[in-house]
Amino acid sequence: QGPTRASSQSAPDKRGPLRLYGFAICLAAGLTCTFLSMIVFFNPVKFGVTFTLGNAMALGSTAFLIGPKRQFDMMLDPVRIYATAIYIASIIISLFCALLVHSKLLTLLAIVLEFGALIWYSLSYIPFARSVVSKVMASCFDTEF
Repeated sequence: QGPTRASSQSAPDKRGPLRLYGFAICLAAGLTCTFLSMIVFFNPVKFGVTFTLGNAMALGSTAFLIGPKRQFDMMLDPVRIYATAIYIASIIISLFCALLVHSKLLTLLAIVLEFGALIWYSLSYIPFARSVVSKVMASCFDTEF
């Protein structure tokens, strides 16, 4: 007979340290790629690929902590489904512009879109953050005095 539900819940998870190591390694690799992309900033194609790869690895690192299924479910939550879709689309557009189109201008525009989508996606995990940012941005660009 297998362990009962109560005993399996109280047993320590032996994969915990491995999950933390996976998270740390993936996050460190992602941040390293993102920071290294600044070195090749003036070559938009290389910048686009390394920046996007860094973002994707950093995003994927959290799957080590909460599991890929839970992360996927959280990304598809109604609160952030549009932010997720725009972020993933911007990653695809950035790579498309950098690797297939080879357009420096389009790659830079795609990276700006990707960066904005990353910020908006990240804000979706902080309660009321998107609402506050929206109000601040609206007040900054309000043309009535």
